Amino acid sequence: MPVMTDASPAAQVSVALEREELFPIREVSRLTGVNPVTLRAWERRYGLIEPTRTESGHRLYSMTDIERVRSIVEWIDRGVAVSKVGKILAKTEPLKVLAHLIPDDLVQADYLQWQHQVQRAVSSFDDLELDRVYGQIFSSYSLPVVFQDILLPLWRQLLQRQEAFGQTSEWLFFDGYLRTRVLQRIIALRSAQPRKIVVGALAGQCRELELLVAALFLSGSESGVRVLTSGQPFDELTLVCEKIKPQALVLVSNHAPTVELPRRLNRLALSLDCQVLLAGDAADLAQDSLAGSSIGCLGNEGATMRQRLSQFLAGKLDT
Repeated sequence: MPVMTDASPAAQVSVALEREELFPIREVSRLTGVNPVTLRAWERRYGLIEPTRTESGHRLYSMTDIERVRSIVEWIDRGVAVSKVGKILAKTEPLKVLAHLIPDDLVQADYLQWQHQVQRAVSSFDDLELDRVYGQIFSSYSLPVVFQDILLPLWRQLLQRQEAFGQTSEWLFFDGYLRTRVLQRIIALRSAQPRKIVVGALAGQCRELELLVAALFLSGSESGVRVLTSGQPFDELTLVCEKIKPQALVLVSNHAPTVELPRRLNRLALSLDCQVLLAGDAADLAQDSLAGSSIGCLGNEGATMRQRLSQFLAGKLDT
């Protein structure tokens, strides 16, 4: 990257924005909702961000840096201590980079362009335009990329930005649209297959769209998926599974697991005749505490979740 030599900080920022699409700390703060003091602490104390520095010491952040800040915020909101976020990102981010054969900055720019198109349609409450863009995205990318890298990040941004008039309505419109489309895909995929997999959410630990997307990731040619309604009582899962007789029960959580979770899951597994599996962000966080138990962890990446589910069902992956 060329060294910035302009005497004026304002000129340096202008050149950075033009040449490298870099952003000053005040703009990053506006885009992410994280104040500059916190951004500096995440950099100095925890090494979570590494912004570019100009000759005069001004911090400049790329779109990749901004997405990383948003990921940090999401993990903290889910109950993960900031001191532990770095280890989680170290595990998950290499998987995203390896999934593509082009530079990550170009990938992120491409995703951002699609997100801008989606957001324009959402801001206009234009379902026909949203249908058009949604179809184009699906024709260009794999299912995990569509949701993990393009649609869900935008959905989360809109969820976090509901201060101004009309923003809540925009998010509700987008959320309702995505839930309808995802459910349609799940039903289409399961129509020709026996519904061997029951997918439900741990109460209060993921939103309905996140549950549906996880169920869609687990849907495939080998088995159909039955999604339990959000709010399903944990204590009644035994009754539900006795009636449905699934091959596996997958519970989804995107929050940091509580210390009681392994005990509760193991107790549930003893009462069922099917495999109990954990999916979502909690699956990665709870993996060590569930090691050696009968509970399988599917992770939170779409392709990995489906692969591990197939392995568990075939008995090729130890719990």
